[in-house]
Formats: sequence, structure tokens, C-alpha cells
Amino acid sequence: MVVFILENARPALRGELSRWLFEVQAGVFTGRVSALVRQELWQMVEKKLGKGSAVMIYSANNEQGFKAQMLGNPSRSLVDIEGLLLVKT
Repeated sequence: MVVFILENARPALRGELSRWLFEVQAGVFTGRVSALVRQELWQMVEKKLGKGSAVMIYSANNEQGFKAQMLGNPSRSLVDIEGLLLVKT
């Protein structure tokens, strides 16, 4: 399972992601893709994001059951404290 959250993203980027994932709310995409496709989508987001921000959350075999990556300047940030991801506002 993967979730992408985009803020201030171009409509073209949202359209590209909607080819692979389901847009459950404006700028929030989810779906189930392979690790290779997930990384390719993230690389596309890196190239086409512009001045917006993005968060990718995906399933992982750890205590929380997920990992996350961020780009740009999102309204919240993730902090790793002793292996646990926490949200900082």
C-alpha cells in the first residue's frame, strides 16, 4: 500500500499519478503498486513537483508498519525518534 499527499502541485502531476493510483481527495492518492513502480512514481514527483510539497507513505516491515519520504516544504514534518516516525507541526 502506498499513499502520496501533494500540496500546491501542478494539475498535470496529479493527472500523472491518477493513472496509477486512486485520488481519494484532492492531492491525496492511494493504491497498491510494486516497489519498483512506487520508486518510479516518486522520481516522477521529484522531477515535476515544482514549488509544491509531497509526502509518500508506504508499507514496510518495521514496528510502525510503514516508512515515509518528504519533498519540498510541507506544512508538517516527520521526525524520527529512536526509530519511530512522529509528526511535527
